Amino acid sequence: MHDDGRYDDPRVNRPEGADPDPVSRETVHRMWSTGGHPTIHPPERAPAERREPPAVGAARPVPESYVPPPAVPPGPDGRPPNAPDGRATASVRRNAGAPSRFDAPVTGNPPSVPTQPHPGSVPDPSPVVDATATGAGAIAATATEAAYVSRETPTREEDDPPLAMEAMRAVQILNPSGEVTMPRPERTRVMCVANQKGGVGKTTSTVNLAVALALHGNRVLVVDLDPQGNASTGLNVPHHTGVPDVYDCLIDSVPLAEVAQEVEGIPNLWCVPATIDLAGAEIELVSVVARESRLNRAIEAYPGHFDYVFIDCPPSLGLLTVNALVAAQEVLIPIQCEYYALEGLNQLINNINLVRQHLNPKLEVSTILLTMYDRRTRLADAVEQDVRNHFGDKVLQAVIPRNVRVSEAPSYGQSVMTYDPGSRGATSYFEAAQEIAERGAKEPVSRNA
Repeated sequence: MHDDGRYDDPRVNRPEGADPDPVSRETVHRMWSTGGHPTIHPPERAPAERREPPAVGAARPVPESYVPPPAVPPGPDGRPPNAPDGRATASVRRNAGAPSRFDAPVTGNPPSVPTQPHPGSVPDPSPVVDATATGAGAIAATATEAAYVSRETPTREEDDPPLAMEAMRAVQILNPSGEVTMPRPERTRVMCVANQKGGVGKTTSTVNLAVALALHGNRVLVVDLDPQGNASTGLNVPHHTGVPDVYDCLIDSVPLAEVAQEVEGIPNLWCVPATIDLAGAEIELVSVVARESRLNRAIEAYPGHFDYVFIDCPPSLGLLTVNALVAAQEVLIPIQCEYYALEGLNQLINNINLVRQHLNPKLEVSTILLTMYDRRTRLADAVEQDVRNHFGDKVLQAVIPRNVRVSEAPSYGQSVMTYDPGSRGATSYFEAAQEIAERGAKEPVSRNA
């Protein structure tokens, strides 16, 4: 190429006998047939003998510069060092006489197709099995072939265990046989679920622990002492205006047996509902004699026997919570794994100590349950370590994680134990209930309701 943009014509001053154009012969033929440059002429055709292919089996001429490789001495066993392994040779011999898949007839059972071994799989030591064979021999051979599957080949058995484990957990939690799998305490355990901070999982823990214990052979009573009536909603118990509720027991001294309702679908579980009328009970209890022990008298007068009585407290430290603390023997404190949950815990402990000194000397904090645990945050680990260092063995080993199934269950009027028994939330509450039951069997309480 010149400075002015012109190109040299390679056809000028070309040597004698050279091609008319440096382009390929195919290009020349295409240009000639399509009306290309008029100065380009088709090249002369090659002689006919050059276009003929070599004869089949004909030996190629050996170039004079070829040097044969040196001979390799045989190995100790008499075979060449690069000879194939005996297993591969046996596999080739085994599959040599197998019919081809293209020879399979149109009708009837097709003959077995030998499968070539995967590069990363274990060689198959079993012989080729005819698909038309029947009986125990064919079943055993099929099982043998299934045992030698490549590691890189995904199988259905690799996907089934998570579903199988979830189904096993669901059966274990629901306990359809009705057997007593959780130990029953020697005396009635009255547990008050209290924490003046809202949203820490008091009602959720009360409902799910009660259902878990009832499904495994324990007689459980849930007393809904929260005017919101969330525990009644979670157990699908009617608590609209006009339904006999715990307000009638506290204000009008109605027997608890006339108010308690049996929970549908859950054997051995009863619930005392709460209506909106309970919101004014604290004001009305101010002028009532022995206002702090009204609930305690109602529980003691119940004619039946319960293994557990769970009292769901409101998020406050008013008279309703004081009634629950006086009626209970043990306090179960749900603690959310966040800083705000720890901030008000000291005040709750002080109130429990005041009730123990003046109203109920048998009251004690027996159980601490960590809820809404998020393993992705360091804050949850820090809160867990602080709580365990302060309360020691009172903290349950089971921790309730954040699980959407736990939040969805109340919208269907169920607990997570029956809504999705295979979920992580149901499994965690089941483990917590089992731990509570085992602790009660080792350390029986000294009071009978």
